[in-house]
Amino acid sequence: MRITPSRSVSLALIVACALPLAACGGNRSKGDVPYVARDVSTLYASAKKFLDSGRYPEAATLFDEVERQHPYSIWARRAQLMSAFSYYLDANYTKSIESAQRFLAVHPGNRDAAYAYYLIALCYYEQISDVTRDQKITQQALDALGELSRRYPASKYAADARLKIDLVRDHLAGKEMEIGRFYETRGEWLGATLRFRRVVDEYQTTTHTPEALMRLTETYLALGVPVEAKKAAAVLGANYPGTKWYDHAYKLIERNGDVREKREKRVKPPKEKKSA
Repeated sequence: MRITPSRSVSLALIVACALPLAACGGNRSKGDVPYVARDVSTLYASAKKFLDSGRYPEAATLFDEVERQHPYSIWARRAQLMSAFSYYLDANYTKSIESAQRFLAVHPGNRDAAYAYYLIALCYYEQISDVTRDQKITQQALDALGELSRRYPASKYAADARLKIDLVRDHLAGKEMEIGRFYETRGEWLGATLRFRRVVDEYQTTTHTPEALMRLTETYLALGVPVEAKKAAAVLGANYPGTKWYDHAYKLIERNGDVREKREKRVKPPKEKKSA
């Protein structure tokens, strides 16, 4: 749940640290945090207090202050990740990704790098929309999850990443099916075939594969290539024999055979008369 702060960030800093604000220059833009020198432990403790109380924007701001005021301390490295985590809890995914990426840029070999990659992947994953909308974020989630799995296959985050990869791939396959069905309803058989073919070729382990094979049977028949339709139906029968999709594909092939047989009978040339 997103928590809306009841006070502005500046006021929160005053309450948390109980320190007078230094005079600021007139050129400071609205919303900037005034620079007030504080020791690192006070800053970090105040940020952690905001985080524990669910005041995520204020927590993120103070964690950023730790990095700004004490960039070379051991606290700064930890504060970068805590800032990213605070922004994530506040559903400010853009800021969270920026903080995590900044951490990786400065500390690529740090032992917490796997967690930074995990946070980035989660931020993309949480923004995945339904299949009727653009899936750019979904692809970014898949890329980020894959990066985590490749770099840190033995980390405690890798198992969850692999599970999410399967879910994301299923979602992307669902998008291809949604587009393919749309083309099919408009009679754009080639466009539909290409979408269903992609599901079978690139997302064959997803839950959409049986339907994709059945739809390929439909579109190949509509395109006038029954041989390819029979191949799709055969693959469907070999891998998903008890599904409604195979039952439908089998009936399509059977019906097409009957139609072709009747057509051949209608156009069959007359027998030549034997000469006396």
